[in-house]
Amino acid sequence: MPRTVYYTAVTLDGFIADPNDSLEWLLRQTEEQPDDGFFEGVGAIVMGSTTYEWLLRNLDGPWPYTVPTWVMTHRNSALPENGEDGKKPDIRFAQGPVADHYVEMCTATGDHDLWVMGGGDLAGQFADEGFLDEIITYTAPVVLGKGRPLLPRRLDLELIEAGYSGPFVIARHRVIGPLLEDG
Repeated sequence: MPRTVYYTAVTLDGFIADPNDSLEWLLRQTEEQPDDGFFEGVGAIVMGSTTYEWLLRNLDGPWPYTVPTWVMTHRNSALPENGEDGKKPDIRFAQGPVADHYVEMCTATGDHDLWVMGGGDLAGQFADEGFLDEIITYTAPVVLGKGRPLLPRRLDLELIEAGYSGPFVIARHRVIGPLLEDG
């Protein structure tokens, strides 16, 4: 079974976007994509409609992903015209619980990872079902004060790896499960 990984950038105070769903705070940090090998290990992507629509509005060119991509949404969204490889992107709109689509997503990954892209609540839905294996964060030296939280769930995590790249502190955590309170 592939790993399901929530890979995202986050502010020091735990937000993935500002209250207006803007990522300007992130775009100011670096113009380069991290080259940590993560993307080569991705076999499929799942994202929420807010992330998908942000990508469509902000793309400077064709759809950048060649792997199957699920968009969890109740909205009617447009499809990008073409992908980076010149082919029609494999984008699948889905509704309902993530559990209803999880096996299909995992099958589509082959021997690679399922990337939960953007959307702390979406990542939380995978965690609620016990499907979320790892969380990889790139923490930027920015404090927003409010916005979209990284992961609005109470989870126990185990730090696997930590480091830095440019302005980012990188942490990789294994998801143990729901936070168990004493007493």
